[in-house]
Formats: sequence, C-alpha cells, structure tokens
Amino acid sequence: MTEYVTRTRPRPGEAREGERGIPSQTCGGPGVPDGQEAAAILEEARGSVDPALRAALDSLPGSLRRISRYHFGWEHADGTPAAGNAGKAIRPALVLAAATALGGPAARTAALPAAAAVELIHNFTLLHDDVMDRDTTRRHRPTAWTVFGDADAILAGDALQALALGKLAADPHPASAAATARLAACVVELCAGQRSDTAMERRGPAEVTLDEVLAMAEAKTGALLGCACALGALYAGAPEEDVEALDAFGREAGLAFQLIDDVIGIWGDPRHTGKPAGADLVARKKSLPVVAALGSGTPAATELAELYALPREQGDDDVERMTLAVERAGGREWAQEQAADRMARAMSELARAIPDPEAAGGLLSLAEFVTRRST
Repeated sequence: MTEYVTRTRPRPGEAREGERGIPSQTCGGPGVPDGQEAAAILEEARGSVDPALRAALDSLPGSLRRISRYHFGWEHADGTPAAGNAGKAIRPALVLAAATALGGPAARTAALPAAAAVELIHNFTLLHDDVMDRDTTRRHRPTAWTVFGDADAILAGDALQALALGKLAADPHPASAAATARLAACVVELCAGQRSDTAMERRGPAEVTLDEVLAMAEAKTGALLGCACALGALYAGAPEEDVEALDAFGREAGLAFQLIDDVIGIWGDPRHTGKPAGADLVARKKSLPVVAALGSGTPAATELAELYALPREQGDDDVERMTLAVERAGGREWAQEQAADRMARAMSELARAIPDPEAAGGLLSLAEFVTRRST
C-alpha cells in the first residue's frame, strides 16, 4: 500500500539553510494527486450541487431571492440572468469526497443535501463578512451590500443560513438529524470566530497574539471545512471515531487554507483575486502573516507597527512599504511554513480514518489544492 507523503517544515525562525517556504506543493510527493484532479473534483461538485442551490434560492421571497442570486453570480443587479462565478465549491466537494471515501458512490449521492447546506452556510458567512469588513468586491464584481445596502445583504445571509438548516433537517436520510445538529454548532463557532476577528480589529497591533489569531482562524475557516468532512462521513454511516478524525483533518487543512489565503491577501495578483493589491494591509487586518511579522522583534516589525498606526488613506507607496516590512520581518515565510505543518497534521488525521490513500484520493487532492493556490 502506498503511504501518505508530507513534508516536514521547521518551526518559525528555524528555517533550514537555503530553504524557503512557498505557498505551493506543501504536501507533494508520491501518493498525492496533482492539481488537475482537484480541479476536476471541484468542477464535478459544483455541477452536482448547483441544481440544489438554485432550487433552494428559488424558494426565497422575491427580494431575498434576487439578492442571493446576485451574490452567487447568477443574476445581475437588475435581475437579468448572469453567468457569474459561484465560487470554487471547496466545502461541498469535501462533503462529497468524504462520503465517497467512506461509503462509495451511493453515499456520495445521498450526501448531496448536506453538500448544498454547507455551501449555503459558507455564503451566509460571506455576505455578513463583506458587510462587516466593508469589502467592496467579491468574485470580480461589487459585493451585495454595495449594491443593495447593508440591511438587505445581512437579511439575505440570514435567509441562506435558515435555508441550509431547514433543508438539511428535512432530509429523510438517517444521518440528517446528527448532521443538522453538527452544522448548527458549526454556525455558532463561525460566529464566535468572526466576533473575535472584529474585536481584534479594534485592538492595537501589539495587543494581539499569534495564538489568538490562530484560534480565530480555526473557528472562522477550519470549523466549516472540518464540519464539511464530518458531514460526508456521517452520510456514509462511518463510526464516530472516523467522523471526528475527518473533522480534525478538515480543520487542519482549513488552517492551511487560511494561512495561504492570508498570504494571497497581501501578495495576491488583483487579476486573480478580484481585490486590490495589498487589500488586507490597507484594511489593517491582523492576518496571520502580519501578526507573525509584528511579533518577530525585528526592525521591520517596528516599521510595520508604525505604518499600521497611520490613517488608512494611504497611497500605493505606503502599501508597498507595509508589504515589504511583513516580508522582511518573516511573516510570509512563517505563514508558508505553518501551512505545510498544518497539512502534515491533516494527512495524519486523514490516515486515521482512511488508511488507504487510494480510497482517500479525492480528499487528498482537495487538501493539496488549498495550498497549491498561487498569488
């Protein structure tokens, strides 16, 4: 049997001579599928889940339906049809891949309502996050709150949450009740994580610790990816220990995802991200690379703290200075190394539930995908 292969990274500040962290191929090697397989899995998941999502949104009252369909990219602001991008479908793909790995094709089919519910919850959080973060673009178009207003965007998000839990609870599958309870608990964790995030934004750069930001990231990002994997396991009829192992796998992969997402939030190409260059720095977000950089005790950390204390109306030169300061203080390298470490932990948890990497191929591909994204 082929063994899972991961790379081991040093701790922050202990990089080996000549080694640099990179946001790709962090868990590559024999037995780990390439990005093309992940892309195919995501495309198949999107195609499988979209009909259920469209049907769910069509059940909403007119105004909420219009806002939600705009957010998903299926309508323009004036209500005319659009062929927009509804997202990568990572979370529903995890549900379906977990169900397939533990229960085969029949479990995958049965898990479609759970996959749709997870995607609805994800988009509920996006609608609310955009309002709270005042983000003006998502998926290369204006965010819903900038088009319809804060109140309508928040209410549309609330409606998506209710749809997700209601549709999942109504599913006749034996796993429905446990899945609904687990997803509801995840929503509470997501809200707690977002609350921590917004509270941190009101604190000074030196007042936020790396442990706090890691805990917040697990709640905001890792929790839903873990829940997605756990729901797939539940629908496959897996034993509790396998459900928990897949939840842990998803959480660790989710932290790797967030670490790389934070790297992209600073160094990402606007042509790919749909957001301005250095958007997280302009917004003074205490992302993981930034907090790691601020705590490095380097001259670059001092410079970064001074720049973060300035008013937000800065030009490109100031954004470039902040970007360079984070990198010189080691924030980028630390985030990339941490992403690799988290992926190694994720592989260990996955092996507990599914010892055969051939059976876990879909989950391995998706786990690799989250750290193969480029800036």
